[in-house]
Amino acid sequence: QVHLVESGGGSVQAGGSLRLSCVGSGFTYSTYKMAWFRQAPGKEREGVASIDNNHRPTYADSVRGRFTISRDNTKNTLYLRMNSLGPEDTAMYLCAADRYADSLRPYYDYWGQGTQVTVSS
Repeated sequence: QVHLVESGGGSVQAGGSLRLSCVGSGFTYSTYKMAWFRQAPGKEREGVASIDNNHRPTYADSVRGRFTISRDNTKNTLYLRMNSLGPEDTAMYLCAADRYADSLRPYYDYWGQGTQVTVSS
């Protein structure tokens, strides 16, 4: 059974940083594309960043230059380093896994429950 468990969310002031983690189990982690999405209340789920099994990243325009996605296949763990956070980054952040998904579109097979990020001005 596939599990994705996120951690690392919290409340920070604008300009601050956070690092999110997502541990995967129940599938061959190294062969899957992994991604971070976010969803704020009343808004559609938005692709933030993805990384393929060759460690090639893709970023949404809204986070490029501020966020860094990485993965450690030895630990089955996905990371998202978030710098220069602003109130617009406030959302539930979810990790996702799929063998063949289009990078930032929300059509991934497996999803975590999410971790909340709240940025105050």
